Amino acid sequence: MAATTTASTITITTTSPSITFTAPNHHFLTNLRPFHHPNLHRHLRLRHTTCSYKVSIEHDGVTTNLEVDPDETILDKALETGMSVPHDCKLGVCMTCPAKLLTGDVDQTEGMLSDDVIERGYSLLCVSYPKSDCQIKIIPEEELLSLQLATADD
Repeated sequence: MAATTTASTITITTTSPSITFTAPNHHFLTNLRPFHHPNLHRHLRLRHTTCSYKVSIEHDGVTTNLEVDPDETILDKALETGMSVPHDCKLGVCMTCPAKLLTGDVDQTEGMLSDDVIERGYSLLCVSYPKSDCQIKIIPEEELLSLQLATADD
């Protein structure tokens, strides 16, 4: 992180993600210390210059194609476009928004699925951030629940 100051403004530039903040100088302390937060762009919901990903969602026999930014969940984008997708908590704990990832890659580190279930291609849409173009099939909640419970006994 780099900071520059003029008489009227201060500019802070980060490198990952690339974000520049500019504000009147009196809004900041004069002694800035570097900080790092791995998901800053998600928590602040800032958009930076990256491409969106093509996400194809199959649900109830209908395939819907979406453009999803890497800092938004697939569920949020699906709901925003009017899709009727099962969901509840939006926190990755209730398992109401399960899906099978057919192709592509998502970041779902905020969710509660076990690693072996994730390795089999399952995801929770409420905590799935695309990392590439994806093909996803929404599955019945019971399918994921039985798999998650079976692996918990291992």
